[in-house]
Amino acid sequence: MERRTGFVGIILENRDCVDAVNHVLSGHAELILARVGLPRRDKGVSVITLVVEATTDELGELTGRLGTLPGVSVKSALSKQGKREREDG
Repeated sequence: MERRTGFVGIILENRDCVDAVNHVLSGHAELILARVGLPRRDKGVSVITLVVEATTDELGELTGRLGTLPGVSVKSALSKQGKREREDG
């Protein structure tokens, strides 16, 4: 299956899940190209954005595990096309 570039948006509204979220992300570290986190302690919410390179199955496993955590919302998307071979000439 072809790996494609995409993103995962994670919203945490339950601080008790931070360790569980980090555990899931660590277990899928090979998929993550970049990670940006924005804690909004004054609002009681944190946002994490990931740039990933994954197959649809790998992305589904990652987002599925995150989505089962209480107080965690997840959205994701992958590019329509995977990595192309570079044409020389």
